[in-house]
Amino acid sequence: MLERRPDDARLRFGLAVEYLNSGDLETGVTELRRYLETADDEGNAWGRLAAALDELGRTDDALDAYRRGIEAAHRFGHPTMAEEFEEEIDRLS
Repeated sequence: MLERRPDDARLRFGLAVEYLNSGDLETGVTELRRYLETADDEGNAWGRLAAALDELGRTDDALDAYRRGIEAAHRFGHPTMAEEFEEEIDRLS
């Protein structure tokens, strides 16, 4: 489906989640980054990206993703999500 509609951000996000769920974190990270280049995400993708980066041992990148997720969560009115990301930042710092 993505081949027919390469600009469909929802399909890109779905593909990224499938890669993450299958354990292919590197490809999942790549696809999430591609999704985030085109979509104004509400925070969910930033959190998934951060968690995958953390699992890959890329702590600085994970912290950056959590911070960007906090910004997005606040922008879209998701304070609980922002708080969860802040807790993850505290854990990683």
